[in-house]
Amino acid sequence: MSLSQKLVQNLQGDRVIWTIVLLFAALSVIAVYSSTNLLAYREKGGDTEFYLLKHGFFIAGGLLITYLCSLLPYQVFARMARILMIITIPLLLYTLFFGVDVNHARRWITIPIISLTFQASDLAKLALVVYLARELARRQDQIKDFQSAFLPILIPVILVCGLIAPANLSTALMLFATSILLMIVGRVKMTHVLGLVGAGLLLFGVLFLVGMAFPELTRSGTWISRIQDFLYDTDGGYQLQQSKIAIAKGGFFGEGPGNSIQRNFLPSPYADFIYAIIIEEYGLFGGTFLLGLYVILFIRSVRLVTLCEGAFGALLTMGMSLLIVLQALANMAVSVHLVPVTGLTLPLISMGGTSLLFFSMSAGMILSVSRQVERQRIQSSSEPIAA
Repeated sequence: MSLSQKLVQNLQGDRVIWTIVLLFAALSVIAVYSSTNLLAYREKGGDTEFYLLKHGFFIAGGLLITYLCSLLPYQVFARMARILMIITIPLLLYTLFFGVDVNHARRWITIPIISLTFQASDLAKLALVVYLARELARRQDQIKDFQSAFLPILIPVILVCGLIAPANLSTALMLFATSILLMIVGRVKMTHVLGLVGAGLLLFGVLFLVGMAFPELTRSGTWISRIQDFLYDTDGGYQLQQSKIAIAKGGFFGEGPGNSIQRNFLPSPYADFIYAIIIEEYGLFGGTFLLGLYVILFIRSVRLVTLCEGAFGALLTMGMSLLIVLQALANMAVSVHLVPVTGLTLPLISMGGTSLLFFSMSAGMILSVSRQVERQRIQSSSEPIAA
């Protein structure tokens, strides 16, 4: 049996989710190659394949991570939750004060020796969701109690989102919304959830006021300008103007692969606005198809939640699917001018090394749960019926 045949045989779990992950990988390579042609030509002396090869390397690494995570029993991630949080908090603090400053935002950390940069918030998203799933599962018996159940969950959410917000408000808000929805699924008392929403709004309000008084500490000026552009500029500013032009050019079936014109004018066509480039090249059909993949991923994840016997597996699956799908919807909403510009990438599609790897890990965790659910169903169906 060949290596490829062995790999296919070991792709246990939800085959629909595996198919979606592989489709995302293929679409990502095509879209990133198309949207980075001019960038590669300008920065790499005409080597238009540079970013294709680099992104292809991360896609291959992401698929490997997804595969390896899918082979692990999902209970392993519960044991890793506390360690991930212990690593995440210091990294966020370091990033906030000593991170690499790009466009007046300290979001990146440079890894010594290999000089690879990554956003600590990517790790924080994964760590917080795993931690929440673990704590919600552990405290189901007293989940309605504030002091013994809710308070240990409240503090990490406020702390992590508060540390991310000064440099990356959109990510903090998206992670906060994911946490709220996961708590609702985890049967947290609704009055406690509403209290957390109030505490979160108060925290973001304080950050905004601090930013107004000390602009060097937060990106409040950027937040205000983006909200003003969204509310008062019908065209939405330069970025959204170019995005709308790309979408309008796409029509129903698009200009064809590699034929985008707006990639030459649109900032970050390979990351924040890659959805607009996809629609320009593949039309409304391509944009709807991609949206449909995320919707199917969420539906299959919800199906797993209903089949999973353990609370942690169900909450982990829901949390990771929300993490992927909410960010995807936010990215798409920006491209079509439904929300202000956020800077969120399109999960499993946009170019971005460590972001892609962490989202691949999220997909692997979902597949790990699906693999064990599948095994449990096979075992239960093979058990002899008692006389």
